[in-house]
Amino acid sequence: MKHKAKYLTIIGGGLWGLSLGNLAKHNQENTINLWSRNSHETLELAIIRADVIVSAVSMKGVRPTIEKLQEINISETLIIVTATKGLDPETTHTPSQIWQGAFPHNPIVVLSGPNLSKEIQKGLPAATVVSSYNINAAETVQSIFSSDIFRVYLNNDPIGTELGGTLKNVIAIAAGVCDGLQLGINAKSALLTRALPEMIRVGTELGASPETFFGLSGLGDLMATCDSPLSRNYRVGYGLAQGQKLDQILIELGSTAEGVNTTNVLIDLAKKQKIAVPIARQVYRLLNGKITPQEAVQSLMARELKSEFDDLDF
Repeated sequence: MKHKAKYLTIIGGGLWGLSLGNLAKHNQENTINLWSRNSHETLELAIIRADVIVSAVSMKGVRPTIEKLQEINISETLIIVTATKGLDPETTHTPSQIWQGAFPHNPIVVLSGPNLSKEIQKGLPAATVVSSYNINAAETVQSIFSSDIFRVYLNNDPIGTELGGTLKNVIAIAAGVCDGLQLGINAKSALLTRALPEMIRVGTELGASPETFFGLSGLGDLMATCDSPLSRNYRVGYGLAQGQKLDQILIELGSTAEGVNTTNVLIDLAKKQKIAVPIARQVYRLLNGKITPQEAVQSLMARELKSEFDDLDF
């Protein structure tokens, strides 16, 4: 039977954390506490009554957050929700893998989907996925966030759910380049169509289910972030296509574009495991100043001719 947790602590004071807090408040039974590094109370006090904590920090903030919680010695019944999209540079692990390694006895739940924070802040309708190997924990999180403006689905593939939201950030940079160069709808449609099997290749190699990438956290998130100036990663690609320097773009964004770090980690991972990632490879070369946006497009167009569905190496 589905049940609702009464106390929820959200860790992370950025736009995403604030958005998740607003969504949870739609359920009047929830008591919401938002904690960040600038909060007056300690993290220990912030989670003292929590049934669920939500980590809405950036990828680089995951390990410091975990270290703080390890000092507190949290209860094994506490549900930990990770809403971070990224890959760890040291281990190439996803956030949920890092959380589960640090707290092996706690239920870990992934929340990911086509959820642009600025639209959520406006109260516009959206949907997402919560995923866990612990179905009861996932149902608890589903009941917390479900409302008339936010529809929450379940699945049992947390790695695939995470990777969909993580890998699409790399593709969003490529999509921004495509629009910045004014290459047209035909080119962008081709890019996104070829991007999906690339994401699936990586995902299945890491243990994800292919079907997950056709859902909200894969295809849905890909569509949302590859066609919107609200996406930070899209804006990175668009800016590069307009001749801006990466450092300048990131300063102007004023917030983290996780796709930049993810691209670098993904290429290291792909090299080690021999995964074909042609789109990500061109994004990597562009971000690291090895090619121009125009050369990146030319490299993709000049690839070897092959059947569309020849094998897994699309």
